[in-house]
Amino acid sequence: MRLLTRAVQCAVSQRESSRRHFWGWLNAVFNKVDYERIQTVGPDRAAAEWLLRCGAKVRFQGLDRWQHDYNALPTGPLGSFKIQGIDATESCIMYRGFDHLDGLQHLEEIKLNRCIYIEDTCLERLSTIENLQQSLLRMEVVSCGNVTDKGLIALHKLTNLERLFLSDLPGIRDRKTTVSRLQTALPKLDISLDLSD
Repeated sequence: MRLLTRAVQCAVSQRESSRRHFWGWLNAVFNKVDYERIQTVGPDRAAAEWLLRCGAKVRFQGLDRWQHDYNALPTGPLGSFKIQGIDATESCIMYRGFDHLDGLQHLEEIKLNRCIYIEDTCLERLSTIENLQQSLLRMEVVSCGNVTDKGLIALHKLTNLERLFLSDLPGIRDRKTTVSRLQTALPKLDISLDLSD
């Protein structure tokens, strides 16, 4: 009986591992960058398609509501809708897709809440995008378990960032030093924290 129980447990464990591998593969496919598509429809439309495909929401300049339905993306002349906000809560966006953000010139707000694929390299990449260094004003990083002090410190390159909300980041080991370094680099930055020491 014990041998049968172990065999069943092993089979269940292998099935769970295969399921996780499948979802990881599928999420990587959703994050693949199609540079030809960016050229064809423009950076904002291509980024919106990527974000919605991955389960995020976008808000376009001049519109109050968040767009979450891929099939209801607004249409119009090329370049007529500019992304102003991204809410990536519980989405599967990952580093692989961040090239979609390169052409966004009007993005003011990003919410990265409970994003399992967001890690330091994502925040480092985000902070090196010249357009975002100028336009990004507000940012949230909440319950992203792979983010450490290194990733947060990289945000110092977002020179116009006005508000940063940080919460439930278990990878942060030296909260005081990290916050101090950000405040020194960005004296006008208002940082709200809900982190344990």
